[in-house]
Amino acid sequence: MWTHPFDRFVHPARARPGLGWLMAGLVLTLAVYALTLSGVMLGVAALAGPDRIAGWSAALVSGETPWAVIVLLGTFAGMGLGPMLAAGLLHRRPAATLFGGGVARDFAVGATVTALALLAVTLLVPASVGVARNAPSDVYMAFLLPALVGLLVQTGAEEVLFRGYLQSQLAARFDHPAVWMGVPSVVFGLLHYTPGAAGENAPWLVLSATAFGLAAADLVRVTGNIGAGWGLHFVNNCTAVLVVALDGSLSGLAYWRTETGVEALSPVLLLQDVVTTAIVWALIRLWLARRERIAGA
Repeated sequence: MWTHPFDRFVHPARARPGLGWLMAGLVLTLAVYALTLSGVMLGVAALAGPDRIAGWSAALVSGETPWAVIVLLGTFAGMGLGPMLAAGLLHRRPAATLFGGGVARDFAVGATVTALALLAVTLLVPASVGVARNAPSDVYMAFLLPALVGLLVQTGAEEVLFRGYLQSQLAARFDHPAVWMGVPSVVFGLLHYTPGAAGENAPWLVLSATAFGLAAADLVRVTGNIGAGWGLHFVNNCTAVLVVALDGSLSGLAYWRTETGVEALSPVLLLQDVVTTAIVWALIRLWLARRERIAGA
């Protein structure tokens, strides 16, 4: 399971691999993230005023408006900044080592393969849920660029935390992939457990997110950077936030919106999402393997 690129990726984490340092880093990350959220809410309160803060807060949680989507995505900056601070302050490693070498190149691979694969799935697999037009075209175009930047921040922050930081630090301490691949992926999946919004489908969302985490973790293992997984994550979330959003789930800026929310979706459809992730992962692996064969020829 260990590869030379992954060994290079993990090497900086060996400076301070102890679990105590990792726990301290996670506490620091949580604190930075909480401060970021607090700062955002204070800003919202100052702009909206005391009479409108409750409505703004509700819109921010559900992402019902374009502005709410942009602000919510921006709050993830703290999630990425926390591990970067922990790397330098606690682990004696440069923050850049959380990304690995060749990030931009492999991000392009992950994003390109994912976009082509999702387009093929859309064209070949009949839609099983009804969709309706959502954001007006002029509003959509006005917010598109900020939304893309926000999604880049949001997905990058999650990849830095779960794959760049947690996976590498665990790999510096434990040899078995069940720990350094499994633990970050399961934690990532459990953080998607939202029974209040998803109802009985909440466990299926955990399964889907865990499967995605394992795919991204394996891409880090193969490439020695978070780029390919980040590209996969970015395009996947662009599709869910900007193209077709589930009703009531960050739908404020989507071009189309489903007529039902996640709680009403069939488990078969959610399982299909897991299968799609596996297919995209396999295609990215094939692309990377082909690139290595060409480079070694």
